[in-house]
Amino acid sequence: MTTIGATLVRVAPGEVEIQMPFGAHITQQHGFIHGGILGTALDSACGFASLTLMPADAGILTIEYKLNLLAPGRGEWFRFVGRVRKAGRTITLADADAIAVEASGRERLIATMTATEMTITGRDDVRS
Repeated sequence: MTTIGATLVRVAPGEVEIQMPFGAHITQQHGFIHGGILGTALDSACGFASLTLMPADAGILTIEYKLNLLAPGRGEWFRFVGRVRKAGRTITLADADAIAVEASGRERLIATMTATEMTITGRDDVRS
């Protein structure tokens, strides 16, 4: 998250928001935010949202996700909103939206993700 300049700005049970400024160092050849960067932030949003509903000592791992890139990643900054759709004891389904925000304040949906998350307990190498 530090490398891409992303910050967790809101945490609520089952929902989080991450914000990230535009940065030339995370663009692809046409000057748009790289799809891999959008996927990274969306994966974090899904994971953090899921973690809000897990036991305090649990860790989390993504076991599958589907990324849809809907529009070029251009804007002044970006919002990534992750939500839990179905929380289970071991497996949680979450989704997230990537929203580009222009200087005028206009927002545009540019990508979505659906992710399956797994609760991990009892492992020192996977903790929150």
